[in-house]
Amino acid sequence: MSDNHSLYTEFPDHCDRIQELKSAHADFARAAAEYHKLDHQIRGLQMRNQPVDDQTMKGLKQKRAQLKDELYNWLIR
Repeated sequence: MSDNHSLYTEFPDHCDRIQELKSAHADFARAAAEYHKLDHQIRGLQMRNQPVDDQTMKGLKQKRAQLKDELYNWLIR
């Protein structure tokens, strides 16, 4: 199963703020792009049922969670 973890799905109440921060802050935009890339990679692996070791998948998901926390902190400032 492949869940959508896009920023807009994860933080539906902050869609306008996400757009604002992407436009106004290069650091946020970079982190959001990295988050999107990781989420896309994880979903691709899951959808194609590609073999990947548990450690690798866990590492990808941990990095995505760290970025999500970092981005959320920007959103609530």
